[in-house]
Amino acid sequence: MNFKKKRVLVTGGAGYIGAHVCQSLQPTQCDVAIIDNLSTGFESNIQNGELHPIDLNEWDSINQFIAEYKPDAVIHFAGSIVVPESVKNPLKYYQNNTANTLNLIRSCISNNVKNFLFSSTAAVYGIPDTGICTESDHLKPINPYGRSKLMTEMMLEDIASSSNLNYVALRYFNVAGAHESKQMGQRMPDATHLIKIIAQVLTKKRKEMAIFGFDYPTPDGTCIRDYIHVCDLAHAHVLALNYLLDGGKSAVFNCGYSKGFSVQEVVNAAKKQFGDFNILHGERRDGDPPQLIANADQIKAILGWQPKYNNLDLIIQSAVEFEKTI
Repeated sequence: MNFKKKRVLVTGGAGYIGAHVCQSLQPTQCDVAIIDNLSTGFESNIQNGELHPIDLNEWDSINQFIAEYKPDAVIHFAGSIVVPESVKNPLKYYQNNTANTLNLIRSCISNNVKNFLFSSTAAVYGIPDTGICTESDHLKPINPYGRSKLMTEMMLEDIASSSNLNYVALRYFNVAGAHESKQMGQRMPDATHLIKIIAQVLTKKRKEMAIFGFDYPTPDGTCIRDYIHVCDLAHAHVLALNYLLDGGKSAVFNCGYSKGFSVQEVVNAAKKQFGDFNILHGERRDGDPPQLIANADQIKAILGWQPKYNNLDLIIQSAVEFEKTI
């Protein structure tokens, strides 16, 4: 894997996942440029890459930057990701996740950028019949967040078929944990991710946390999710980028461990490791499917991805250790 002298543009590279991916690109010796308006990203997350504080709404600025930088590939993270917020404010999600991405793709086409790596989501599956998602499944998202991401996948497929653009869309499941250096992680104080919230409770930044819904059709009544360590996800991006730069055809891959844990099981694991904390019983949230688990056979077979951090206790511990530093 040799990216030396390659130029990679990363949108949202100051964010949680983007920063981990930029750091994972450091050994490749490629040049990394980061576009981030810092609305949800943090400059302190950046361990590799030069920050350019440009907003994706600024079409002229984006297009000028891409024309001058001439990236070999674009990795696109910048987007809005909170499911309940998307239900309450769909305009924000279609603007940020769909319209802004269209402008970015348009600039790539105009400037002959041939490789595009897209941050997608398991939310495109909606409520799968078996709770286990395969890339070929029928896509039926149940919230504006999932629909806004699916629209981008559809745009990429259509545009790639009529141009020289190749893309990979990585459908993330529930990303959690932090780098062992403790220099990167989820810094948003009002985050909605379960393991982040647990880490905040355990570090006394929140008094308590809520479990939303105990009446789902799952063994303990709480939602089941496939939790993937952010460092394994970052490595998947490096492999996908290498695949594209080697001339790989457009593809979609699930990123998960093919194993689910219920919200209650995650809470119990955290309590076993760190001690008791207060739990409130909340009502179901809008747009939450009962179960989402990845079938990850394809990314393993085609990209050779092998996870290294597939351990719930390790994921929780890394999140808590990072939380202590901020």
